[in-house]
Amino acid sequence: MKKFLSAIFIAAASMTVAVAQSGYPITPVPFTAVNVTDGTFWGQRLQAAREVTVPLAFSKCESEGRYRNFVQCQKPSPDYPPSGFSFDDTDVYKTVEGASYMLMTMQDKAERTRLINYMDSVLDIVGKAQEPDGYLYTPRTMNPWHPHSWAGDKRWLSEEVLSHELYNLGHMVDAACAHYQATRSRKFLDIAVRYADCVCREVGPRDGQACVVPGHQIAEMALARLYVLINTTPALKDLQPKAQQYLDEAKFFLDERGKTTIKNIYSQSDKPVVDQTEAWGHAVRAGYMYAGMADVAALTGDSAYLRAIDAIWKNIVERKYYLTGGVGARHAGEAFGADYELPNLTAYNETCAAIAQVYLNYRMFLLHGDAKYYDCLERTLYNGVISGMSMDGGRFFYPNPLESDGKYAFNADNNTTRQPWFGCACCPSNLCRFIPSVPGYIYAVKDDRLYVNLYMGNTATVSIGGKAVSLQQTTDYPWNGDIQIKLLNSKASNFKLMLRIPGWVRGEVVPSNLYEYAKGKYMDYSVTVNGKPLSTDTHHPTPITENGYVVIDRKWKKGDVVSLHFDIKPRLVKANPRVADDRGKLAVERGPLVYCAEDKDNAGINLRHLLISPSGNMQLSDLVIQNTECQIPSSSARQFTVKALTVPGQEVFVQADGSVSSKPVQLRLIPYYAWNHRGAANMTVWMANKLGGLND
Repeated sequence: MKKFLSAIFIAAASMTVAVAQSGYPITPVPFTAVNVTDGTFWGQRLQAAREVTVPLAFSKCESEGRYRNFVQCQKPSPDYPPSGFSFDDTDVYKTVEGASYMLMTMQDKAERTRLINYMDSVLDIVGKAQEPDGYLYTPRTMNPWHPHSWAGDKRWLSEEVLSHELYNLGHMVDAACAHYQATRSRKFLDIAVRYADCVCREVGPRDGQACVVPGHQIAEMALARLYVLINTTPALKDLQPKAQQYLDEAKFFLDERGKTTIKNIYSQSDKPVVDQTEAWGHAVRAGYMYAGMADVAALTGDSAYLRAIDAIWKNIVERKYYLTGGVGARHAGEAFGADYELPNLTAYNETCAAIAQVYLNYRMFLLHGDAKYYDCLERTLYNGVISGMSMDGGRFFYPNPLESDGKYAFNADNNTTRQPWFGCACCPSNLCRFIPSVPGYIYAVKDDRLYVNLYMGNTATVSIGGKAVSLQQTTDYPWNGDIQIKLLNSKASNFKLMLRIPGWVRGEVVPSNLYEYAKGKYMDYSVTVNGKPLSTDTHHPTPITENGYVVIDRKWKKGDVVSLHFDIKPRLVKANPRVADDRGKLAVERGPLVYCAEDKDNAGINLRHLLISPSGNMQLSDLVIQNTECQIPSSSARQFTVKALTVPGQEVFVQADGSVSSKPVQLRLIPYYAWNHRGAANMTVWMANKLGGLND
């Protein structure tokens, strides 16, 4: 273990695999086809995952007894006290999943082999814990005489409440699919298939089966992924005769929801899913279920599912969506709030819920092909997700509030400092698996269309009409708006390059009236091919021709270069007046990044008594954030450079006689994801621009 932890280092390479048909109108380009460039914004985050997050997660699986649980299943004993949570098995699965994605960024064969061998050693103990009929759930197997108190006396009895047997299945299957894609080894996949087969035999609507649905959703989209993987991989043809049962089981889990014994809003089981029109309950469970509904809608053509998920997405984006792209207003139940209930100081915004929103918006794009879904995905990715992990990859937030008083939070030591781990480790392990998967979200293909959805430095080889196209994207996005896409090689001479023009460029904060820009609504942008502008009209930007995308339809040749330029300027945002906590306040954005004020940069200024001026000029500068607790081995990596903004304002003072006075101040803002890297602090995203918006 120690040898493995010390050996992981930064390297990069790309592996190309054929694009698989997903059932969606638009086909994803898999993570195996894309290599993100070292040193870029996302290259740094992948480095942190490689050097810190994944090794840390593996070490925690060891030190916190996750591996021990599997080992004890080999010789069950009434003397084993079930420890931790009933879903602790998923920490192992999620870490293997993240490590599998990470393999694609490792160039050195020896280091890649070392990681594969380490995962094999983990999978050895996982496989040996599996019961003969495929059941794999350590909280029961290690001590069937006295299983975990959440597990119930027999299989599936407490599934809809707390056992998480099907939740564990979901993460196992997701991880096994990723492991197979990255390694082409069936070692983990065969374990997961045996458990999936056990579930399909024992859980369902037929006599003798347990008619239950997942208490915590995720198995739905995992089983759909397994179905697609099997049916699109010739090497798995021996599994194809039974692939349909996995899709059928996923649909059963959704069809039966709201019809079984347990009916509550918390787990979205109060009514059938096709009758649901708004987001309620536990925000992570909800997001996973909505993503699963999109998968099943795509794979089965169920129009009722499609109508329901369209309505739910609309409800989120119009009424329950934070400016940072987070969701889940309430600490109680880690849940969505009512319409326009978006408090800042007490916002829960669980990191896992933000990741679930990425899953949902990604699938909505694959269904509909509209850039607005990626606008939401990008907002969540750059703000609500990466705020949950320190820039060095070694500390984590569970909730992500939009305001902090330096004390209030949801962790044991009652401050808002990121933690090195949690007893309930779902957020750290979820980030461990999600961050390395980001390369798989950049591109997509439909017929002769190649979609460029995210802008980050990378090289990729994709398949268009069965013909390979290799390209290179060079950019310093999100710090500036210059992007260059070079065609390295192409066997497809004619195809349409679909370039997403982000909503923040087009004048949309989000695709609803929940937020809007206070002034300067539109940003200029331009597109050129080999130095020649697409549009000869100098008074108007390049036209958006299809669902938020500029379409370049031409005969391509090796060496062609497409250049995009987006003006990236600071802008003020205001919320819909129905959002009570944001009335009389403004927030600041620059490109896809939301900014915040932290008192570490504003000594002597009371952030709660600050007025910012809508007409003030905002100045951009580099700010180096020193992180003394950085986990990255290289000492130089303890410094993180961000683009800070200086904003003019007034600090307000209330005198003893009740009169109000003020003094001019220069306020420094930093990207929201970067707050709290220097310890607990006062922080705010929304700042008053009138006296009525001041906090008491």
